[in-house]
Amino acid sequence: MPASRPRRFDLIAFDWDGTLYDSTAIIVRCIQEAVRDVGGTVPSDRDAAWVIGMGLMQALAHAAPDVPVEKHAELRSRYGFHYIRHQGDLSLFDGVLPMLEDLRARGHLLAVATGKSRRGLDEVLHTVQLRGMFDGSRTADETAGKPHPLMLQELMAEFDVPPERVLMIGDTTHDLQMALNAGCPSVGVSYGAHEPGGFEALRPLFVAHSVAELHAGLLAQA
Repeated sequence: MPASRPRRFDLIAFDWDGTLYDSTAIIVRCIQEAVRDVGGTVPSDRDAAWVIGMGLMQALAHAAPDVPVEKHAELRSRYGFHYIRHQGDLSLFDGVLPMLEDLRARGHLLAVATGKSRRGLDEVLHTVQLRGMFDGSRTADETAGKPHPLMLQELMAEFDVPPERVLMIGDTTHDLQMALNAGCPSVGVSYGAHEPGGFEALRPLFVAHSVAELHAGLLAQA
């Protein structure tokens, strides 16, 4: 792409799990194991994947509606236990780092808007390969969870960027609905937690079927 082409977006916000981080299958398994531990009806792979992107307790409660409220603390604890056991199995999708580096080189501000906890996100952002890569971030435990627009609204206020200059990228309808609620354009990725059939009604600019396709699409359109 010619270097002189003006940027369409000043701020690009990424979801984390299932968009940049290859964690969908492990999160599904951890949800299922946690629900089993507390005696709930174990959700299907599809139902467990659907809640990814929400705040953790909101997601667990939705995935396990028959688990009583008084067991929610235990449910959350068991999820954390299983997730820590599998944490070493998680990694960025191939091609994510070169994509992020190219976007930074083009002058985009980069942010994360995720259903993860602040502690969980900081653990990965402080690794050597990601240190300093993102200019800002919001997590579900410090603001409203998706699809409420507050995460994006706070990032827009922090960097003084209007909605039309912010692009949200995610793998779930929660991500794309949040963007729509905030008045921001979006891009969907089909390789994460949600089937892309539900994306069309949320009007993403495009849907990428691999990180390579996302990388190329962003360089062409962002």
